[in-house]
Amino acid sequence: MKPPPIAIAPTQPPAATPAPQGLPLLRLAFRPFYLGAAAFAALAIPLWIGLWVGHVPLTLPVAPLLWHAHEMLFGFAIGVIVGFLLTAGRAWTGLDTVRGAPLGALAALWLAARLAAVAGPYPLYAALDVALLPLAALAFVRVLLKAKNKRNVPLTGILLLMALVNLCFHLAVLGLLAIDPMVPLHAALGLIVMIVYVMAGRVVPAFTANATPGLKYTPLPRLDWAGFGVTALALALWVFTPPNAATGAACAAAAVLQLLRQARWSPGVTTKRPILWILHLSYAWLPLGLLLLALAQFGFVAASLGVHALAVGLVGGLIIGMITRTARGHTGRPLVASKPEVLAYVLVILAAVLRVLLPLALPQATLAAFSAASFAWSAAFLIYLWIYTPWLTRTRLDGKDG
Repeated sequence: MKPPPIAIAPTQPPAATPAPQGLPLLRLAFRPFYLGAAAFAALAIPLWIGLWVGHVPLTLPVAPLLWHAHEMLFGFAIGVIVGFLLTAGRAWTGLDTVRGAPLGALAALWLAARLAAVAGPYPLYAALDVALLPLAALAFVRVLLKAKNKRNVPLTGILLLMALVNLCFHLAVLGLLAIDPMVPLHAALGLIVMIVYVMAGRVVPAFTANATPGLKYTPLPRLDWAGFGVTALALALWVFTPPNAATGAACAAAAVLQLLRQARWSPGVTTKRPILWILHLSYAWLPLGLLLLALAQFGFVAASLGVHALAVGLVGGLIIGMITRTARGHTGRPLVASKPEVLAYVLVILAAVLRVLLPLALPQATLAAFSAASFAWSAAFLIYLWIYTPWLTRTRLDGKDG
Protein backbone atom coordinates (compact mmCIF):
# COMPACT_ATOMS: atom_id res chain seq x y z
CA MET A 1 0.00 0.00 0.00
CA LYS A 2 1.36 3.41 -0.90
CA PRO A 3 1.99 5.53 2.24
CA PRO A 4 0.34 8.93 2.25
CA PRO A 5 2.73 11.67 1.10
CA ILE A 6 3.94 14.05 3.74
CA ALA A 7 2.31 17.48 3.57
CA ILE A 8 4.80 20.32 3.40
CA ALA A 9 2.42 23.16 2.70
CA PRO A 10 -1.19 22.58 3.65
CA THR A 11 -3.34 21.60 0.69
CA GLN A 12 -6.32 23.13 2.44
CA PRO A 13 -6.59 25.40 5.47
CA PRO A 14 -7.39 23.99 8.90
CA ALA A 15 -11.07 23.79 9.80
CA ALA A 16 -10.88 27.19 11.43
CA THR A 17 -9.02 29.86 9.50
CA PRO A 18 -8.48 32.77 11.88
CA ALA A 19 -7.49 36.22 10.76
CA PRO A 20 -3.77 37.02 10.96
CA GLN A 21 -2.61 37.83 14.48
CA GLY A 22 0.63 39.31 15.80
CA LEU A 23 3.85 40.10 13.98
CA PRO A 24 4.01 38.32 10.61
CA LEU A 25 7.60 37.25 11.38
CA LEU A 26 6.42 35.23 14.37
CA ARG A 27 3.30 33.56 12.94
CA LEU A 28 5.03 30.35 11.84
CA ALA A 29 8.49 29.01 12.65
CA PHE A 30 9.78 28.94 9.08
CA ARG A 31 9.75 32.75 9.02
CA PRO A 32 12.41 33.61 11.64
CA PHE A 33 14.39 30.37 11.33
CA TYR A 34 14.69 30.40 7.53
CA LEU A 35 15.77 34.04 7.54
CA GLY A 36 18.18 33.52 10.43
CA ALA A 37 19.72 30.41 8.91
CA ALA A 38 20.10 32.05 5.49
CA ALA A 39 21.76 35.13 7.00
CA PHE A 40 24.06 32.92 9.04
CA ALA A 41 24.97 30.83 5.99
CA ALA A 42 25.80 33.96 4.02
CA LEU A 43 28.12 35.29 6.74
CA ALA A 44 29.64 32.22 8.37
CA ILE A 45 31.41 30.66 5.39
CA PRO A 46 33.30 33.83 4.32
CA LEU A 47 34.24 34.31 7.98
CA TRP A 48 35.55 30.74 8.12
CA ILE A 49 37.65 31.23 4.97
CA GLY A 50 39.03 34.45 6.45
CA LEU A 51 39.96 32.62 9.64
CA TRP A 52 41.45 29.71 7.69
CA VAL A 53 43.78 31.88 5.60
CA GLY A 54 44.62 34.16 8.54
CA HIS A 55 43.02 37.36 7.25
CA VAL A 56 40.48 37.65 10.09
CA PRO A 57 42.13 38.27 13.49
CA LEU A 58 39.27 36.86 15.57
CA THR A 59 39.77 34.76 18.69
CA LEU A 60 36.95 32.25 19.05
CA PRO A 61 35.96 30.40 22.24
CA VAL A 62 36.68 27.14 20.35
CA ALA A 63 39.16 26.06 17.68
CA PRO A 64 38.17 27.60 14.31
CA LEU A 65 37.75 24.23 12.57
CA LEU A 66 35.45 22.98 15.33
CA TRP A 67 33.49 26.24 15.20
CA HIS A 68 33.04 25.95 11.45
CA ALA A 69 31.93 22.32 11.50
CA HIS A 70 29.67 22.70 14.52
CA GLU A 71 27.98 25.90 13.44
CA MET A 72 27.18 24.74 9.93
CA LEU A 73 25.50 21.67 11.42
CA PHE A 74 23.90 22.98 14.62
CA GLY A 75 23.58 26.61 13.56
CA PHE A 76 22.64 26.53 9.89
CA ALA A 77 21.20 23.06 9.19
CA ILE A 78 19.46 22.58 12.53
CA GLY A 79 18.01 26.09 12.32
CA VAL A 80 16.34 25.16 9.03
CA ILE A 81 15.21 21.76 10.35
CA VAL A 82 13.62 23.32 13.44
CA GLY A 83 11.85 25.95 11.33
CA PHE A 84 10.66 23.30 8.89
CA LEU A 85 9.34 20.83 11.48
CA LEU A 86 7.60 23.44 13.62
CA THR A 87 5.91 24.71 10.46
CA ALA A 88 5.10 21.32 8.95
CA GLY A 89 3.54 20.22 12.25
CA ARG A 90 0.71 22.68 11.61
CA ALA A 91 0.09 21.24 8.13
CA TRP A 92 0.21 17.67 9.46
CA THR A 93 -2.14 18.24 12.39
CA GLY A 94 -4.28 21.29 11.58
CA LEU A 95 -3.30 22.68 15.00
CA ASP A 96 -1.32 25.81 15.72
CA THR A 97 2.35 25.21 16.44
CA VAL A 98 4.52 27.54 18.51
CA ARG A 99 4.09 31.19 17.49
CA GLY A 100 4.27 34.72 18.85
CA ALA A 101 6.40 35.34 21.94
CA PRO A 102 7.34 31.66 22.50
CA LEU A 103 8.50 31.39 18.90
CA GLY A 104 10.40 34.64 19.28
CA ALA A 105 12.09 33.23 22.37
CA LEU A 106 13.16 30.08 20.49
CA ALA A 107 14.56 32.13 17.62
CA ALA A 108 16.33 34.46 20.06
CA LEU A 109 17.88 31.44 21.81
CA TRP A 110 19.19 30.18 18.45
CA LEU A 111 20.62 33.63 17.65
CA ALA A 112 22.15 34.06 21.12
CA ALA A 113 24.04 30.78 20.72
CA ARG A 114 25.42 31.89 17.34
CA LEU A 115 26.62 35.18 18.83
CA ALA A 116 28.08 33.49 21.91
CA ALA A 117 30.02 31.16 19.61
CA VAL A 118 32.14 34.11 18.43
CA ALA A 119 32.03 36.52 21.37
CA GLY A 120 31.02 34.79 24.60
CA PRO A 121 32.66 32.54 27.17
CA TYR A 122 32.53 28.92 26.09
CA PRO A 123 30.31 27.64 28.95
CA LEU A 124 27.67 30.25 28.05
CA TYR A 125 27.86 29.28 24.39
CA ALA A 126 27.50 25.60 25.25
CA ALA A 127 24.53 26.19 27.55
CA LEU A 128 22.64 28.29 25.03
CA ASP A 129 23.40 25.93 22.19
CA VAL A 130 22.41 22.75 24.01
CA ALA A 131 19.08 24.21 25.15
CA LEU A 132 17.51 24.77 21.73
CA LEU A 133 16.85 21.24 20.47
CA PRO A 134 15.10 19.86 23.59
CA LEU A 135 12.82 22.90 23.68
CA ALA A 136 12.06 22.59 19.97
CA ALA A 137 11.39 18.86 20.37
CA LEU A 138 8.98 19.57 23.24
CA ALA A 139 7.09 22.19 21.21
CA PHE A 140 6.90 19.81 18.25
CA VAL A 141 5.79 16.65 20.06
CA ARG A 142 3.16 18.52 22.08
CA VAL A 143 1.22 19.30 18.89
CA LEU A 144 1.69 15.80 17.46
CA LEU A 145 0.41 14.11 20.61
CA LYS A 146 -2.52 16.48 20.90
CA ALA A 147 -3.53 15.60 17.34
CA LYS A 148 -2.73 11.88 17.88
CA ASN A 149 -0.34 12.10 14.93
CA LYS A 150 1.81 9.11 15.87
CA ARG A 151 3.39 8.72 12.44
CA ASN A 152 5.65 11.74 12.88
CA VAL A 153 6.47 11.33 16.58
CA PRO A 154 9.76 9.49 15.74
CA LEU A 155 11.05 12.78 14.33
CA THR A 156 11.04 14.04 17.91
CA GLY A 157 13.38 11.21 18.83
CA ILE A 158 15.79 12.30 16.12
CA LEU A 159 15.77 15.86 17.47
CA LEU A 160 16.56 14.55 20.96
CA LEU A 161 19.30 12.30 19.59
CA MET A 162 20.79 15.34 17.86
CA ALA A 163 20.60 17.16 21.19
CA LEU A 164 22.53 14.33 22.85
CA VAL A 165 25.20 14.40 20.15
CA ASN A 166 25.49 18.17 20.59
CA LEU A 167 25.91 17.74 24.33
CA CYS A 168 28.68 15.20 23.74
CA PHE A 169 30.46 17.69 21.48
CA HIS A 170 30.44 20.44 24.09
CA LEU A 171 31.49 18.07 26.88
CA ALA A 172 34.39 16.88 24.71
CA VAL A 173 35.53 20.44 24.02
CA LEU A 174 35.33 21.23 27.75
CA GLY A 175 37.44 18.16 28.53
CA LEU A 176 34.64 16.45 30.43
CA LEU A 177 34.27 13.64 27.89
CA ALA A 178 37.34 11.83 26.62
CA ILE A 179 36.55 11.73 22.90
CA ASP A 180 37.67 13.66 19.84
CA PRO A 181 35.12 16.50 19.37
CA MET A 182 35.02 15.69 15.66
CA VAL A 183 33.37 12.34 16.40
CA PRO A 184 30.04 13.83 17.57
CA LEU A 185 30.18 16.31 14.68
CA HIS A 186 30.54 13.47 12.19
CA ALA A 187 27.70 11.69 14.00
CA ALA A 188 25.56 14.83 13.67
CA LEU A 189 26.22 14.95 9.94
CA GLY A 190 25.27 11.28 9.70
CA LEU A 191 22.00 11.92 11.54
CA ILE A 192 21.17 14.89 9.31
CA VAL A 193 21.86 12.73 6.25
CA MET A 194 19.42 10.13 7.59
CA ILE A 195 16.80 12.84 8.19
CA VAL A 196 17.34 13.91 4.58
CA TYR A 197 16.99 10.29 3.44
CA VAL A 198 13.59 9.94 5.11
CA MET A 199 12.20 13.34 4.19
CA ALA A 200 13.46 13.28 0.59
CA GLY A 201 11.90 9.86 0.11
CA ARG A 202 8.56 11.32 1.13
CA VAL A 203 8.62 14.61 -0.75
CA VAL A 204 10.81 14.35 -3.86
CA PRO A 205 8.90 11.60 -5.70
CA ALA A 206 5.58 13.05 -4.52
CA PHE A 207 6.42 16.55 -5.75
CA THR A 208 7.68 15.14 -9.05
CA ALA A 209 4.59 12.99 -9.65
CA ASN A 210 2.21 15.81 -8.68
CA ALA A 211 3.83 18.17 -11.19
CA THR A 212 4.12 15.65 -14.05
CA PRO A 213 0.84 14.56 -15.69
CA GLY A 214 0.72 10.81 -16.23
CA LEU A 215 3.73 10.03 -14.06
CA LYS A 216 3.04 7.35 -11.49
CA TYR A 217 5.39 6.33 -8.72
CA THR A 218 5.10 2.89 -7.15
CA PRO A 219 6.97 2.65 -3.85
CA LEU A 220 9.35 -0.23 -3.24
CA PRO A 221 9.47 -0.46 0.56
CA ARG A 222 12.16 -3.15 0.51
CA LEU A 223 14.50 -0.92 -1.50
CA ASP A 224 13.78 2.04 0.79
CA TRP A 225 14.41 -0.01 3.93
CA ALA A 226 17.55 -1.57 2.46
CA GLY A 227 18.85 1.88 1.53
CA PHE A 228 18.05 3.17 4.99
CA GLY A 229 19.69 0.29 6.82
CA VAL A 230 22.85 0.06 4.72
CA THR A 231 23.34 3.84 4.67
CA ALA A 232 22.87 4.06 8.45
CA LEU A 233 25.33 1.21 8.95
CA ALA A 234 27.88 2.75 6.59
CA LEU A 235 27.70 6.13 8.29
CA ALA A 236 27.93 4.55 11.77
CA LEU A 237 31.03 2.60 10.73
CA TRP A 238 32.54 5.77 9.27
CA VAL A 239 31.91 7.72 12.46
CA PHE A 240 32.96 5.16 15.05
CA THR A 241 35.72 3.08 13.43
CA PRO A 242 39.09 3.95 11.87
CA PRO A 243 39.41 3.64 8.09
CA ASN A 244 38.91 0.02 7.06
CA ALA A 245 37.78 -2.13 4.15
CA ALA A 246 34.44 -3.07 5.76
CA THR A 247 33.44 0.59 6.05
CA GLY A 248 34.54 1.17 2.46
CA ALA A 249 32.42 -1.73 1.24
CA ALA A 250 29.40 -0.54 3.26
CA CYS A 251 29.71 3.01 1.90
CA ALA A 252 30.01 1.72 -1.66
CA ALA A 253 26.97 -0.54 -1.25
CA ALA A 254 24.99 2.35 0.21
CA ALA A 255 25.95 4.53 -2.76
CA VAL A 256 24.63 1.90 -5.19
CA LEU A 257 21.35 1.59 -3.30
CA GLN A 258 20.95 5.39 -3.31
CA LEU A 259 21.44 5.49 -7.07
CA LEU A 260 18.84 2.78 -7.58
CA ARG A 261 16.42 4.58 -5.29
CA GLN A 262 16.78 7.94 -7.00
CA ALA A 263 16.57 6.48 -10.50
CA ARG A 264 13.00 5.39 -9.70
CA TRP A 265 12.00 8.99 -8.97
CA SER A 266 12.26 9.94 -12.69
CA PRO A 267 14.69 12.85 -12.28
CA GLY A 268 14.82 13.33 -16.06
CA VAL A 269 11.29 14.78 -16.21
CA THR A 270 12.24 17.76 -14.01
CA THR A 271 14.69 19.51 -16.34
CA LYS A 272 12.27 22.36 -17.09
CA ARG A 273 11.14 22.82 -13.48
CA PRO A 274 13.97 24.28 -11.39
CA ILE A 275 12.01 24.02 -8.15
CA LEU A 276 12.07 20.24 -8.73
CA TRP A 277 15.45 19.66 -10.37
CA ILE A 278 17.27 21.32 -7.50
CA LEU A 279 15.89 18.58 -5.21
CA HIS A 280 16.93 15.77 -7.55
CA LEU A 281 20.34 17.28 -8.32
CA SER A 282 21.04 17.84 -4.63
CA TYR A 283 20.04 14.29 -3.72
CA ALA A 284 22.55 12.99 -6.29
CA TRP A 285 25.30 14.23 -3.97
CA LEU A 286 24.30 11.53 -1.47
CA PRO A 287 25.59 8.57 -3.52
CA LEU A 288 28.57 10.67 -4.60
CA GLY A 289 29.39 11.55 -1.00
CA LEU A 290 29.10 7.92 0.07
CA LEU A 291 31.34 6.86 -2.80
CA LEU A 292 33.98 9.42 -1.79
CA LEU A 293 33.81 8.18 1.82
CA ALA A 294 34.30 4.65 0.48
CA LEU A 295 37.38 5.72 -1.47
CA ALA A 296 38.70 7.54 1.60
CA GLN A 297 38.70 4.27 3.54
CA PHE A 298 41.40 3.01 1.17
CA GLY A 299 43.38 6.25 1.15
CA PHE A 300 42.48 7.24 -2.40
CA VAL A 301 40.95 10.61 -1.46
CA ALA A 302 40.66 12.79 1.63
CA ALA A 303 37.62 12.05 3.78
CA SER A 304 36.80 15.77 3.83
CA LEU A 305 35.72 15.53 0.18
CA GLY A 306 33.00 13.04 1.10
CA VAL A 307 32.05 15.13 4.13
CA HIS A 308 31.59 18.26 2.02
CA ALA A 309 29.77 16.40 -0.76
CA LEU A 310 27.19 15.49 1.88
CA ALA A 311 27.24 18.80 3.76
CA VAL A 312 27.36 21.27 0.85
CA GLY A 313 25.91 19.35 -2.09
CA LEU A 314 23.27 17.20 -0.38
CA VAL A 315 22.27 19.20 2.70
CA GLY A 316 22.96 22.68 1.33
CA GLY A 317 21.31 21.95 -2.00
CA LEU A 318 18.18 20.43 -0.50
CA ILE A 319 17.96 23.27 2.01
CA ILE A 320 18.00 26.00 -0.66
CA GLY A 321 15.42 24.00 -2.61
CA MET A 322 13.12 23.41 0.34
CA ILE A 323 13.33 26.86 1.94
CA THR A 324 12.24 28.39 -1.35
CA ARG A 325 9.46 25.90 -2.07
CA THR A 326 8.00 25.76 1.44
CA ALA A 327 8.27 29.51 1.99
CA ARG A 328 6.44 30.12 -1.29
CA GLY A 329 3.69 27.70 -0.29
CA HIS A 330 3.29 29.12 3.21
CA THR A 331 3.15 32.73 2.00
CA GLY A 332 0.49 32.01 -0.62
CA ARG A 333 2.78 32.27 -3.65
CA PRO A 334 2.96 30.01 -6.72
CA LEU A 335 5.39 27.10 -6.59
CA VAL A 336 7.48 28.37 -9.49
CA ALA A 337 11.05 29.53 -8.97
CA SER A 338 12.00 32.95 -10.33
CA LYS A 339 15.23 33.56 -12.25
CA PRO A 340 17.07 34.89 -9.17
CA GLU A 341 16.01 31.80 -7.23
CA VAL A 342 17.28 29.57 -10.03
CA LEU A 343 20.56 31.47 -9.84
CA ALA A 344 20.68 30.71 -6.10
CA TYR A 345 20.15 27.01 -6.86
CA VAL A 346 22.98 27.06 -9.41
CA LEU A 347 25.31 28.86 -7.00
CA VAL A 348 24.84 26.31 -4.21
CA ILE A 349 25.52 23.41 -6.59
CA LEU A 350 28.50 25.34 -7.96
CA ALA A 351 29.78 25.79 -4.41
CA ALA A 352 29.66 22.02 -3.95
CA VAL A 353 31.47 21.41 -7.25
CA LEU A 354 34.16 23.94 -6.37
CA ARG A 355 34.59 22.64 -2.82
CA VAL A 356 34.58 18.92 -3.67
CA LEU A 357 35.32 18.19 -7.31
CA LEU A 358 37.81 20.93 -8.23
CA PRO A 359 40.28 20.04 -5.43
CA LEU A 360 39.86 16.40 -6.41
CA ALA A 361 40.83 17.17 -10.02
CA LEU A 362 43.36 19.95 -9.32
CA PRO A 363 44.79 19.73 -5.78
CA GLN A 364 47.05 22.73 -6.50
CA ALA A 365 43.93 24.89 -6.91
CA THR A 366 42.54 24.06 -3.46
CA LEU A 367 42.82 27.55 -1.95
CA ALA A 368 41.25 29.21 -4.99
CA ALA A 369 38.54 26.54 -5.05
CA PHE A 370 37.67 27.10 -1.39
CA SER A 371 37.50 30.87 -1.85
CA ALA A 372 35.34 30.60 -4.97
CA ALA A 373 33.04 28.09 -3.28
CA SER A 374 32.67 30.46 -0.33
CA PHE A 375 31.66 33.29 -2.67
CA ALA A 376 29.12 31.14 -4.54
CA TRP A 377 27.58 29.82 -1.31
CA SER A 378 27.32 33.23 0.29
CA ALA A 379 25.87 34.81 -2.86
CA ALA A 380 23.17 32.12 -3.05
CA PHE A 381 21.88 32.84 0.43
CA LEU A 382 22.16 36.59 -0.02
CA ILE A 383 19.85 36.20 -3.03
CA TYR A 384 17.45 34.26 -0.81
CA LEU A 385 17.50 37.04 1.79
CA TRP A 386 16.95 39.70 -0.87
CA ILE A 387 13.85 37.93 -2.20
CA TYR A 388 12.38 36.40 0.92
CA THR A 389 13.00 38.94 3.68
CA PRO A 390 10.08 41.12 2.53
CA TRP A 391 7.89 38.04 2.03
CA LEU A 392 8.62 36.46 5.40
CA THR A 393 8.18 39.68 7.37
CA ARG A 394 4.76 40.47 5.86
CA THR A 395 1.33 38.88 5.88
CA ARG A 396 0.60 36.12 3.35
CA LEU A 397 -0.51 37.26 -0.09
CA ASP A 398 -3.94 35.68 0.46
CA GLY A 399 -4.34 37.42 3.82
CA LYS A 400 -4.56 34.17 5.77
CA ASP A 401 -2.85 33.50 9.06
CA GLY A 402 0.49 31.72 8.96
